[in-house]
Amino acid sequence: PFCARPAMSSTSGATFSSRAAMAMMPPIVRTPVPPTPVTAMFQLGAMSGRSGTGSAETSGAVVRPLLRNCPSLTKKRRLVVNIGVATFAPAWASNLADANNDYPILTGVTDIGRLLESQAWKESDHFEALISVIQSVTSIRKRTQRGYVQKVDSRGAKLKSIEDSIANLDRHQSAAVIETAPGVQRIRGLAGSGKTIVLALKVAYLHTVHPEWMIAVTFNTRSLKGQFKHFINLFTIDQKNEPPDWDRVKIIHAWGSPKSEGIYYEFCKKHGIEYRDFNSAKKLAFNSVDPFGLACEEALEKTDLFEQYYDAILVDEAQDFSKSFLRLCYEIIKPGVESGKRLIYAYDELQNLNRQIMESPESLFGSDGNGRPRVQLQNRDGEPKQDIILNTCYRNSRPILSSAHSLGFGIYREEGLVQMFEYAGLWRDIGYNVVSGALEDGSPVKLERTGETSPKFLESHSDIDDLIQFKVFEDHDQQSEWLANEIEKNIHQDELKLNDVMVIHTNPLKTRTAVGKARELLLQKGINSNLAGVTTSPDDFFDENAVIFTSINRAKGNEAAMIYVMDADECFSGSELARKRNILFTAMTRSKAWLRVTGCGEAMSNLVREFAEVKRRNFALEFTYPTEKERRRMNLVNRDMSPEERSRINQRERSLIELAEALSKGEIHKEDFSPEVLEKLKGTLF
Repeated sequence: PFCARPAMSSTSGATFSSRAAMAMMPPIVRTPVPPTPVTAMFQLGAMSGRSGTGSAETSGAVVRPLLRNCPSLTKKRRLVVNIGVATFAPAWASNLADANNDYPILTGVTDIGRLLESQAWKESDHFEALISVIQSVTSIRKRTQRGYVQKVDSRGAKLKSIEDSIANLDRHQSAAVIETAPGVQRIRGLAGSGKTIVLALKVAYLHTVHPEWMIAVTFNTRSLKGQFKHFINLFTIDQKNEPPDWDRVKIIHAWGSPKSEGIYYEFCKKHGIEYRDFNSAKKLAFNSVDPFGLACEEALEKTDLFEQYYDAILVDEAQDFSKSFLRLCYEIIKPGVESGKRLIYAYDELQNLNRQIMESPESLFGSDGNGRPRVQLQNRDGEPKQDIILNTCYRNSRPILSSAHSLGFGIYREEGLVQMFEYAGLWRDIGYNVVSGALEDGSPVKLERTGETSPKFLESHSDIDDLIQFKVFEDHDQQSEWLANEIEKNIHQDELKLNDVMVIHTNPLKTRTAVGKARELLLQKGINSNLAGVTTSPDDFFDENAVIFTSINRAKGNEAAMIYVMDADECFSGSELARKRNILFTAMTRSKAWLRVTGCGEAMSNLVREFAEVKRRNFALEFTYPTEKERRRMNLVNRDMSPEERSRINQRERSLIELAEALSKGEIHKEDFSPEVLEKLKGTLF
């Protein structure tokens, strides 16, 4: 590698990748990195005096231990890559002869380009390993050690190959970590695009550069807390050789309670207003499906003057939150000296397939006293991006992701689509190409994922019939027996670890009972298992000594190599079908290698037929884009309901069933009803 040390900068001396460092430099010191295998590392810091020798030597001393920690970059304790050091000092250009330096001094952009080109390697064998060390993500991406793998073609060996292939951040992820725009920043991406890791690295980066800041990272899924703590701790130690100051970095749930920290609970306590737990918020919400959103809205309305006690807040899973929660976060952030409030929110617009795209920042954060939007996101050349899109999915292979979209939307469902994006262009944003037709209302269209957004290596390791399997069983016991036998093979023959396997049940209300049989059979085989949130802490998810069983709610945000989706037949039909299909979509997209979808009866057979059709079409999505009127009807028919609304509809349905049975048995006759009632029934139902 080549270490170029800019002599002009006020940024602290943390070492990061060349692309990331260059993004933070003044324009004068930016230059394109040549495409040949050469890596530049920049140590940013202020420098006085006319000598750069000591600083250059320090730069080399910092880099060498980092590289020596990577076995693939050393041979007999000797580094296999050379380190070149130079000083970048444009202010010395007029008096270069007076400079005292034993290393090259660069005074212009052309000097940097010339020196980088002179350092090009003859071979690139060590390039990927070098980049991984520089990015300090090796210990995070490869947190599962697989030295135990013996068989070259086992699932364990294939998984190791997959993990090796995604050891480095791509350029979009690197930019998202390092580029900190003034004010609000938005990060968008599919499930599996790296949003959670990027946010964790960003927290660690901000904490390293600004140790005096009070930083919070918040989320909806409680089991993410352990992930964030693990990632932030590892990355901070990589950067500073010491753990983070946990008094300054808070990993905090969105809601909270007197027993556990939360953004909302803390807000209520600091502002002296009533805190609402889930039951209290439900009473406030009545028929709403978002009690937490209404609780946040109430808290904002009751507050006249906001206390500001965070320097930065990072929000994961922002698609799960209402605008009132995001605004609550915004209000408690201190404005920067030369920038706005540092709120960074990441979201996946596809976690809820039937939702309209997330509201714009202008809508989310409102206007000031003069009617101007408080937040507007713009990407300008030469400046950190305010709106970042991570459009490559590194978790799901093309067949798995396209199948999940197909079943989630009901693309090949005999009865027709279940739901559809309001904004047709979102299909392109999430990595699909239009092969034929058009993304327009009423127009036939054929969509396929691109090689860039769904890397080939994610599917090439296994045959398609091994990547995805849909299984139909006669009853629940047969399903549980097959599941236990397959997991036993995964552990004892396939060389997978216990925490490589996740079993997701589709109905949160039935999960505990429904997975009991399978867990019992595994225990008889000597295989331990946990039920997330029941036999584990709510803040933890995986245990290296146990297979994890989970409801769909706790599965969100997590991933595993082998995913089993139990009782998928519950997602085929019925009321609130959009919600059910969203559950199936979310469960399927937890897989980073193999997927097994199981269920019982005719409903499961129908799901199998839907999958068979998307498979037959080589995982292309072909349908007629619904018109606005058709989308409105889908949203109405398949909408989410509050418990009260669901109960009321069920009661009315039972009454109609009783009426129909009485008519068919001759207990009552249609002539018993007045013409007005019959006309109303006819007009409403038919």
